[in-house]
Amino acid sequence: MSKATFTLEFEKPIQILRDQLEDLRKSSVESKMDVAAEIQAIEEKITETKKRIHAELTPWQKVQLARHPQRPYSLDYIRQLFEDFQELHGDRQFRDDRAIVGGTALFDGRPVMVIGQQKGRSTRENLARNFGCPNPEGYRKALRLMKMAEKFGMPVFCLIDTPGAYPGVGAEERHVAEAIAVNIREMSNLRVPIIATVIGEGGSGGALGIAVADRVLILQNAYYSVISPEGCAAILWKDRSHSARAAEALKITADKLLELGIVDEIVDEPLGGAHTDPEVTGETLRTVLKRHLDEVLGLGESKMIDARYEKFRRMGVYQNA
Repeated sequence: MSKATFTLEFEKPIQILRDQLEDLRKSSVESKMDVAAEIQAIEEKITETKKRIHAELTPWQKVQLARHPQRPYSLDYIRQLFEDFQELHGDRQFRDDRAIVGGTALFDGRPVMVIGQQKGRSTRENLARNFGCPNPEGYRKALRLMKMAEKFGMPVFCLIDTPGAYPGVGAEERHVAEAIAVNIREMSNLRVPIIATVIGEGGSGGALGIAVADRVLILQNAYYSVISPEGCAAILWKDRSHSARAAEALKITADKLLELGIVDEIVDEPLGGAHTDPEVTGETLRTVLKRHLDEVLGLGESKMIDARYEKFRRMGVYQNA
């Protein structure tokens, strides 16, 4: 995957410094002057500026990072972390939904099933993958693969990255809500380990349809929410311009989700976001996935299912001090 070229609004001070650095390097070559000290000073300023900006990101700015067009997608992680990936297609009822990809693979030498929501890089690919918004057949395909994994004793890895399930007429006619509900029910009792990771956007039931897992992880700049900030703003304030306010109120960032017990661990990203160094992000994720898989496998089937049940029953329970 190519290096990021898209610049978010809050990243512009960093980009200005990078442009200055590039100009200085070009001029030093042309003039044959030694400007090593000046180059080092700008490089240090870039690092300091990145640290300052990313230490003060608002929830809305983190949502923008989660949607960054150069951010690694499911297939990027699958290619890096898994060997011998064999994609499987179709739900055996209606058609293949390209917004969800899945198939068998090897992880650390172990046969596994990996399932992910996939966006497109270009307009054509986004149209083919429905901008990462699955139809009901996508969830039914995912469940078919999970049941296959259960039959052969393969752990399941789910990579979550969707604004939400597709809300179109066809999806409603084919019962998208029912498809998600069945997945939630069946994943609750699946007799193999399930590790889910929110790698970008985790939107509403569209995310939850493949996120009932023994471990739910989240990348540092990803988000996980019952509704998009824009959707929340449109409902509460009748105006999408309040999206930043909604993002703050929804508590959708990784730190808040960990505090509330919705996720089990935050996976660190390189300074600037996963898109600045996808290889490092992937290797960090590999280490975390392996550790959690080993822990879940160590529980045994009965304790694993009981712990999964208790994990989700604890969510949303509060006691007065």
